[in-house]
Amino acid sequence: MSNLPDSIGQPAWMTLPATVAVIEALEAKGFAGCARFVGGCVRNTLLKTDIDDVDIATTLTPDQVTEALEQAGLKAVPTGVDHGTVTAVSQGRPYEITTLRKDVSTDGRRAVVSFTKSWAEDAERRDFRLNALYADADGRLFDPTGEGIADCLAGRIVFVGDPMTRIREDYLRILRWFRFHAWYGKGDPDQAALTACKALKGMLSGRAAERTQKELLKLLAAEDPRAALRLMAATSVLSSVLPQVKALTRFEALVGIQTEQLFETDAELRLAALLPDDAVVARDTAERLRLSNALKDRLIEAAGKEPRIVSWMSPREARRTVYRIGMRAFSDRIKLAWAASTRPSTTSQWRGLLALAETWTPPAFPLTGEEVLAAGVPKGPLVGEVMREVEEWWIDQDFMDDKLAAVERLKAVAQGMCY
Repeated sequence: MSNLPDSIGQPAWMTLPATVAVIEALEAKGFAGCARFVGGCVRNTLLKTDIDDVDIATTLTPDQVTEALEQAGLKAVPTGVDHGTVTAVSQGRPYEITTLRKDVSTDGRRAVVSFTKSWAEDAERRDFRLNALYADADGRLFDPTGEGIADCLAGRIVFVGDPMTRIREDYLRILRWFRFHAWYGKGDPDQAALTACKALKGMLSGRAAERTQKELLKLLAAEDPRAALRLMAATSVLSSVLPQVKALTRFEALVGIQTEQLFETDAELRLAALLPDDAVVARDTAERLRLSNALKDRLIEAAGKEPRIVSWMSPREARRTVYRIGMRAFSDRIKLAWAASTRPSTTSQWRGLLALAETWTPPAFPLTGEEVLAAGVPKGPLVGEVMREVEEWWIDQDFMDDKLAAVERLKAVAQGMCY
C-alpha cells in the first residue's frame, strides 16, 4: 500500500477568487474536471515551496477556451494558439491554459502538435516525471507516469520515457535537466538522464540564445547550484554553453560566501564568477547569449582590473573607488575578489568594505561649468580639462565639503593653465 499523498489539499493560490473564476469558466463550457492544474504549481505545492505561476491543462480546444473566458467576462490572450496555449487574465492575474496535446513531429527546436483528450498522452510529451503532475479543483492528484509524485518527494529528476527521445524533441532540455537538478535534485543524479545529456551536448550549439541564457540564469539562481555545475563540467555540457569557463573554483567560493554570509542569491554575479576577469570575454559572452544591455554592462564592469580591489584598502581608497566605478561595480568586484582570495582571515575586512559601499553616498562635485567660465577659463576644451584637474584634487582631498576651498583651487588651476 502506497504512503504517497493523493492530494495537495486546497492551497491559498487555488482558492483565490481569480483562480476559481478561471476554473469555473472552463468547466461551464466543458464539464467538471475538464481543467486541471499542472506542472510547477502542483510540484511546488507538494514540496511546500513557493510557486511562480499557475498553469492549467484542459481538454477544451483553444477556441473553446477563448469562448469560455470571454463568456465569463475574463480576458483571453492568444499567447500560443498554434501550440494550444491561451492566457487568461483574471483580476489582473495571468493563467496559462493549454489544451492537452501530443507531438506530431519535432526537430529539437520546435514541435508540431495535435490536440488530444488523453491526459496520459499529454503527460508523455512533458519533460520530467515530477512535472507531469496534475491536480483538480479539489486538490486531488493525478500522476499519469506513475512515478511523478515519488520523484518529486525523493528529489529525482527523471525524464518521461526515454531521455534521448525527450532531448531530441527539444535540445534545451539538457540545460533544463541541470537546472531542475540544481533546484530540486537530491542525492545521486539519474544516470540515464546524465548519459543522454552528455551524448547529445553537441546539439546545444546554435540553440536560441534567449532560451539558453534564460535556462542558465535560472540554474544559477538556485540556492546552491554547485553540484549541478560540477556535473555540467564533468559531462562537457558547461563547455558547450560557456566555452570561456576554465575553472569552477571562484564560482564555488562565491556561492559559499553568499550562503554563509546570508547574502541574497545573485545569479548574475555567479555568471561573472564563472568568467575570467577579461572585459572582452565578458562582452563576447553577453553578446553571444544576447543578454540585456544592463547585464552586459554589469559583467564588463565586474571584470575590470583597475582600480585594483584588495581587502586592506583604506576607507579613503574605498570611497575613491566607489566614486570612480559606482557602488554596484565596487560591490561586485569586492565579492569576486573575496571569492578568489585564499585567506579566510580577511572576511571581516571584505565585509567592512561592503558595508562602506552600501552606506556611503558619493557626493556631487561642488563646481559647475559656469563657475569655471567665471574663473576666466575661455569656452572650449580647456573648460573640461580644468574641471577634471580640480575634481582630481577634490577626490584626493577625500571629497572635501568646503565649496570655498574648491573655488580657491579652481582659481589657482585656471591661472596656471590659462596664463
